[in-house]
Amino acid sequence: MGSTSNEVKQRWNSAHYTQIKISVAPELAATFKANCSSKGVSMASEISRFMSSEISGCGKRTSYVPPTPQYDTRQKRRRAVRKTILTLEDIKTAEQNYLENIPANLQGSSLYETAEETVDVLTDVLDRLSEAY
Repeated sequence: MGSTSNEVKQRWNSAHYTQIKISVAPELAATFKANCSSKGVSMASEISRFMSSEISGCGKRTSYVPPTPQYDTRQKRRRAVRKTILTLEDIKTAEQNYLENIPANLQGSSLYETAEETVDVLTDVLDRLSEAY
């Protein structure tokens, strides 16, 4: 399984990225690698960020936006989505409890309708996130 997975990743990377080979002094490479590691970012993302800033510094626009280090890997993004789903489920439960405890004379009011709409929207969002992940 590992070999097939690597082959698929390599094909995807080949189709979506251009590889650039550079030669630098070993001390520079080691310092750069340590600096990136301490920031929690990949060397490729830092080089891409630098290239992007150089292009935009020349008055040209680029569509490249480097990933936030916090979400730079698929695993980190999936973990953040799972955490967000749990938070949204908690909010939905709280809103449902609020909705169920609105006095009878306020049912049908704008407060009730807003709470009801919020629960519906949260339900839709949670369903779509669950389908996607």
